Amino acid sequence: MTLSLYGLREWLGATVICAVLCTIAFAIGAWWITPVIFVAWIALLLFFRDPLWRRPESMLEEDLVCPADGHISAVEHLDDHEAIGGPAVVVRIFLSVLDVHINRAPCSGTVQELRYRPGHHLDARSEESAKVNESNLIMMTREDGTPIGIRQVSGAIARRIVCPLQPGDRLTRAARFGMIKFGSTTELIVPDRGPEHTIVHVAKGDRVRGAINTLVTLRDES
Repeated sequence: MTLSLYGLREWLGATVICAVLCTIAFAIGAWWITPVIFVAWIALLLFFRDPLWRRPESMLEEDLVCPADGHISAVEHLDDHEAIGGPAVVVRIFLSVLDVHINRAPCSGTVQELRYRPGHHLDARSEESAKVNESNLIMMTREDGTPIGIRQVSGAIARRIVCPLQPGDRLTRAARFGMIKFGSTTELIVPDRGPEHTIVHVAKGDRVRGAINTLVTLRDES
């Protein structure tokens, strides 16, 4: 377990502030406050934790791994989605403040385009939040040319989407590519090729872990 550099500003700043507060507390004789400060510091650090050595449960390229830790909040079939250019399946993951917030690539591929949209900051647990909240859509193509989308959506507490990717960047399966700070939603968007070729392995309410669980098996229609 380590701390993500995506949150360097926050956890390093919190460390300095907590050290100053503890020093002041001892100086004025209020040493009993230090355990409270220490617990608050640990809680913030845990938000930026980055587990090491995660391994996908399936090594098949047709199996798309989960892009984030959390609970499945929806599985939707849409007639059209901008990331796919046609029928799509959207698997939505809700991340609470207790979850690991690192985002992972569901498959190997190349980033084609990023579409950032400003918006509201409604509670990420509401269905409306996925439609109107601030978001960042990453459009990529798999090795075989299949379009894949990953959408980062902010929440009521999350106010900063981190995504250092640029068009043309290459991603490897399960690689880290950003995070959303303090509660959020991440969506995996794939082509809807029918139940025999787009197989969804999760349902609403399921607990999933990024870079480990298989969300969707996407098979060639041929």
